[in-house]
Amino acid sequence: MFTVSTLTIEPHHYPTGTVLGFNGTTEWALDSVDIEDTLWLPREDQLRSLLGRTFRSLVHDGDTHVVEVDLLGERRTFAAPEAADAYGQALLALVELAAE
Repeated sequence: MFTVSTLTIEPHHYPTGTVLGFNGTTEWALDSVDIEDTLWLPREDQLRSLLGRTFRSLVHDGDTHVVEVDLLGERRTFAAPEAADAYGQALLALVELAAE
């Protein structure tokens, strides 16, 4: 497992599949990876942005982070030890609501 941040990543489409190329990594051992072997783990700010106008607040309560959102007029809270996980739970609820 590896984490990549602040790099330009460009998808290269080939008949055999898509490969993600890491630009500016000529000195690294990892120049590219198959898209099937990757997983995007969004940052807190990206999750908050995806929640859009439904987002109301993030509160740190002891060992827990609580995200409050407004889903179709209903205030809902999602709690987790890490803020990103609470944001992720709220975003999952929003996606499930949109899929209904």
